[in-house]
Amino acid sequence: MSTRIPADAETTSPAVALPPVAPADPGAVHAGASRRRWAWLFGLGWLAQVAVRLWLSSGQTVPVATPDESGYLFAARVLTGGPDADMSFGTIYRGGYPLLLTPAFWFGDEPVGVYRAALVINALVGAAMLPLAFLLLRRLRVGGRWSYVFAHVTAMLPCVLFYSGFVLTDAVLPLILTGWLLLVHTWLNAPPPADRRAASRLHLAGTGASLLAAYAYACHSRGAILLAVHAALLAVALVCRWRSWRGVSVAALAAAAGTAAGTLLNRSLLPHMYPHGDNDLGGNVARRLTGEDGWAWILSLGTGQVWYQAVATGGMAAVGLVAVAFAAIRPSAAESALSGTPGTPGAYGTSGRTRALALAVVAIVAGIAFATSAALPVEYRIGNYVYGRYLACITPVLFIAGVAVLLRASQRTLLWASAAAATLILTAACVVQWYAGDLLTRYTYTAYDFPETAFLTWDWTSFRLWHATLAGLVLLIASVVLVRLRRRGPLLLAVVLAVVAVGMCLTATDRIARPLVRDATAHTDIRQSIDLRGRRSIAIDWNVPWTIRLSHYYWAWWSEGSVFNARWTPPPQNVDVVVLAWPKDVPDTASWPHGAPPGWRVVDSRRTIEGDWVAWSR
Repeated sequence: MSTRIPADAETTSPAVALPPVAPADPGAVHAGASRRRWAWLFGLGWLAQVAVRLWLSSGQTVPVATPDESGYLFAARVLTGGPDADMSFGTIYRGGYPLLLTPAFWFGDEPVGVYRAALVINALVGAAMLPLAFLLLRRLRVGGRWSYVFAHVTAMLPCVLFYSGFVLTDAVLPLILTGWLLLVHTWLNAPPPADRRAASRLHLAGTGASLLAAYAYACHSRGAILLAVHAALLAVALVCRWRSWRGVSVAALAAAAGTAAGTLLNRSLLPHMYPHGDNDLGGNVARRLTGEDGWAWILSLGTGQVWYQAVATGGMAAVGLVAVAFAAIRPSAAESALSGTPGTPGAYGTSGRTRALALAVVAIVAGIAFATSAALPVEYRIGNYVYGRYLACITPVLFIAGVAVLLRASQRTLLWASAAAATLILTAACVVQWYAGDLLTRYTYTAYDFPETAFLTWDWTSFRLWHATLAGLVLLIASVVLVRLRRRGPLLLAVVLAVVAVGMCLTATDRIARPLVRDATAHTDIRQSIDLRGRRSIAIDWNVPWTIRLSHYYWAWWSEGSVFNARWTPPPQNVDVVVLAWPKDVPDTASWPHGAPPGWRVVDSRRTIEGDWVAWSR
């Protein structure tokens, strides 16, 4: 017998009790939306920074910052199994940065293609300055919105943006220094780990900082300064019991392993690129450290480097350096000055850790400035006495510190810091003038050495110390005045600094980089005269100027490069191409000493402002 179910059974059946639905947490929803918004801002900002870098470097097709660019390109070529390039008796170019460039060889099989791919790598990596600068500004307690704005300004500084358009370690060293500072700050100031996860994060920060210091060492001799400072911080952290034995040991082992790997990498390049030795920069250091004249050279040239970056950033780096030095002397007072409240703890935690980090930054600035000056040979150029590239790696950190002072310090502190920065700039200029004197007008002016000061003085043919000093001081005063305006002061400051930075990069690209590319191509490109792909070896006369010699190595990308001195050694005949110096008042066919052997013919010859040469081939 069937049972009929009433049609209204659903309505008459007992109700099923359901758990109450918790209302959405407005705070969690807002936090999620905020994270997504920041993710979009950083993603689009990074893409914009990449695009700007690719656009600025679009005209670069040949190394012009010689011998540095050539050295790193040839080292990368050797690391990928390519032919050797004899750069004996020159500066040793380390393998850390070339290792980063090796993917360029996956996308290019000829010199221009590889060079452009290397610049793409520079752009992708260099744009990471945006998040790194943001994080450092946030550590200095600058608000999120202004941190993002001034992070873009930092990423557009010439020491970050302009040099990313060349195959130079200066394209990555500023990121390495900034990333190292962030990681070592995290490692020093983290509270004692409460669980395994916190301990792992702590070890990751220490290991990351150590590996970055070791990688900097593998990239450039300036990295040795960073590595030494990092080792000192590890020792201080252990002695002061800021970190445990285990934490310090993990970081130290990572630094040792990274340094050993970098040393092996660099040694592997020596027989392929420096078979007859290098230019013995260590000997320069030893000689200068043991003589009074040497110390005058070291101190004055190092001061000139500080002057350059102070002026090039419109005084911001000088304000930052003054603030860091003050934090090293009186860390508690520095924290209170930035916070605006006496006794308020600063972003770096305890006073001891603040002092240690501030001393580390000062040591890096002084170490790089004076060590590079000690090693620098006498080159009879103005760039010996005022130079910006060596300190470019730490300049973004000083710039960010200066910006933080302008945005957060009280009026009294701001005026004090600005006056101290102006005094530093003027004193450094006086030191440069005293030591270099009329050599600033007599020695060779190389426009590539002065992308920022050329813009400030609007002169790309000569160096003007006091005009550049005045321009830097005017920018500093203007920045202080603008930031104190009640309405939109920080925005006006960001606009002024960004306009100046972008203007420097645009004019340097147009008036310095592009002409160098045109000249280098016109003076050395022989691809229309000979099929270089089929040549596997090229020998170049030592008497051919080294800028032209290295460019020939570049164009003969598939050839092993060697050097000989035609004054004492007959040109080798077991190679495919020979490039000889071209004496005056003789035809190119007479450039081969005592006549060319049978089968050899002139394929190209040029008389240029750099030097005259003749290319022979069989």
